[in-house]
Amino acid sequence: MSSSPDLLRAAVLAAALCAGLGAQAQGKPGSAPAAYPGIGRDATPKEVAAWDIDVRPDFKGLPTGSGSVQRGQDVWESKCASCHGVFGESNEVFSPLVGGTTPEDIQTGRVARLRDTGFPGRTTLMKVPTVSTLWDYIHRAMPWNQPKTLNTEEVYAVTAYLLNLGGIVPDDFTLSDKNIAQVQARMPNRNGMTTDHALWPGPEFGKGRKPDTAAKACMRDCPVEPKVASRLPDFARNNHGNLADQNRPVGAQRGVQTADPAAAPAKPAAAAGAAAPTALLEKNACTACHAADSKLVGPSFADIAKKYGGQADHIAGRIRSGSSGMWGNIPMPPQTLGDDEAQAIARWLAGAAAQP
Repeated sequence: MSSSPDLLRAAVLAAALCAGLGAQAQGKPGSAPAAYPGIGRDATPKEVAAWDIDVRPDFKGLPTGSGSVQRGQDVWESKCASCHGVFGESNEVFSPLVGGTTPEDIQTGRVARLRDTGFPGRTTLMKVPTVSTLWDYIHRAMPWNQPKTLNTEEVYAVTAYLLNLGGIVPDDFTLSDKNIAQVQARMPNRNGMTTDHALWPGPEFGKGRKPDTAAKACMRDCPVEPKVASRLPDFARNNHGNLADQNRPVGAQRGVQTADPAAAPAKPAAAAGAAAPTALLEKNACTACHAADSKLVGPSFADIAKKYGGQADHIAGRIRSGSSGMWGNIPMPPQTLGDDEAQAIARWLAGAAAQP
């Protein structure tokens, strides 16, 4: 098999970089293969600290700090409740965080309703076994539209409030790095975690333990996966509207397109003006909740343009201040983008030519 010179050079460079990383992993910082001098460098302490932010189940990596339940309620209502509900009950898009646990579960460390096939849901506090999981995820990924913007004290406070909603800590509790291990001993599903997979915590379970399953690969006579589908006759396709528009955009059942396939899809009203400011939409995470011509978490850009065509100032004001109740039960929190960026997006949605 032949390779182009460019591909060959790329392969050599990749091998050199891997070799340099391998040498560093063996306790030889700064070393590199003699044949490839000057490739790579040690990461600075600041660069390492920016990545090394995970918190492990033994609380290694947990920064010092504290936060009260009361403070957590204030942070929650301003930055979390719009998606997760005031009491962690969430809404039709996000799964509930709280519910399904009892004081007996806190005592036993096993959530009884996880074995109840008649119980309709599985909340976060029913499943998660460790406090570190909550702290770490909130720290790294929340709020959804502005991840990693909560400071350490706010993360402690929000975690404390969430634990209080589940009855794990009292109303006057202050969570800190000093008492988080004691709180761990009250997690409702702390004894529901298994380590039989040997993937965590690691080799301390003894030599010879093989991670994953003990299944044997056969790769013969594999059954063909059945594919079940239903087809509506043409005369019944759109009797009750397009089914795809009547289903939630999450989950396994999303609905099938039953509209007349011969009908041309309507173009977004915003397309009448300038091209979509894709860079601004992605930079400000607009596309996390809005799609071009179909409902996602919020309304489509086409629907917004159709409803507010020519009203750029109104749209910009909604972007900056947030919106609630206009397009359903899920509010849009206030956005922190600058006036120029908000106006550029608003002019596009209003159908006007965006100014440079």
